[in-house]
Amino acid sequence: MSNLDHTYAVILAGGGGTRLWPKSRIETPKQFLKLLGKETMIQITTARITNIVPWEKVIVVTNELYKEEVRRQLPKVLSENIISEPTKRDTALAMLVGTLYAKSKDPKAVIINLASDHIVPNHAEFTRVMKLAAKTARENDYLVTVGISPTRPSTGFGYIRIGNDLEKLDRGLSLFKVDSFTEKPNEATARGFISTGKYYWNANMYVWSATVLEKAFQTYMPEMYQLTSKLSSLNSKDFHTSLKSIYDQAESISIDYAISEKATNLVLIPGDFGWDDVGDWKVVYDLEKKDSKGNVVIGDQEPKNVIMVDSSNNLIHTNGRLVSLVGVEDMIVIDTEKILMIMPKSKSQDIKKIISKLEENKKEEYL
Repeated sequence: MSNLDHTYAVILAGGGGTRLWPKSRIETPKQFLKLLGKETMIQITTARITNIVPWEKVIVVTNELYKEEVRRQLPKVLSENIISEPTKRDTALAMLVGTLYAKSKDPKAVIINLASDHIVPNHAEFTRVMKLAAKTARENDYLVTVGISPTRPSTGFGYIRIGNDLEKLDRGLSLFKVDSFTEKPNEATARGFISTGKYYWNANMYVWSATVLEKAFQTYMPEMYQLTSKLSSLNSKDFHTSLKSIYDQAESISIDYAISEKATNLVLIPGDFGWDDVGDWKVVYDLEKKDSKGNVVIGDQEPKNVIMVDSSNNLIHTNGRLVSLVGVEDMIVIDTEKILMIMPKSKSQDIKKIISKLEENKKEEYL
């Protein structure tokens, strides 16, 4: 029997990704877009995890709006393994429901939780770390998080501080007790964190056995535990039809607030595999290949129709129309069918201000 026989993957694919507006919108969130290469973010994520678990053990938790899109983009995922959430309820309920679905298939299930829109360049190291995390979760009563070794003082991620070194794992990796969580800090604080060598980015990359997670919910979120407790004993059809009444009553809360920040059995394995969250257009620019002038041109159609004169270090997304730049530097230009957006790269986090204005002005058709 393989060490991974009871291992499942739960991929969360319900988010909106508004910081990549106007390409990522309610009807086409970023996990379904080709932002980096010829495959969509969710296709890249799923292909990566199938180095560890077979297709029939991949579970996708998404919004009802996107169920058919998931089915279209991931034809190898079993239709019954696509869980559509009737309402958005944040990551605690999504991860619990995905875990209980795996438990309904296998009472000894160990679950690797992944977001559908993260980038991992070093697949071999990712596979090694995730296998170790699954082994640790299977053999101990631990909730395991894979913390990302920080490469810059990011203000866009949460941080996890490690405590004692619990045991040596494989080839230089150790298992650490988790000491504390900090939400997105300012840059000075982030620099201070990194200088101690005791902080990791929180990528919401959790690995646990179904039984250990259930115990954690029973202790820290008893109402959500009660609400969902019948799910793991249902067949697939009844599982899916039971979700509406559960979601109608459940609290909207993140897994960090619900469980991770309270649990005494949370441990961390460092992950140093080049992870990044494609959280805004500047990150897309940083990750893509540049031409000799530092420009990046992306788009849905070939050939990409862009002409530049005396322009450098720009990101241009073209939708087929000719985009021309003269004397432009350090800008982001995103041209879509309905919307043209232009901003300095340094302001890429400020897209949320545009989203707020659209909401205020009731221009929902552009969201």
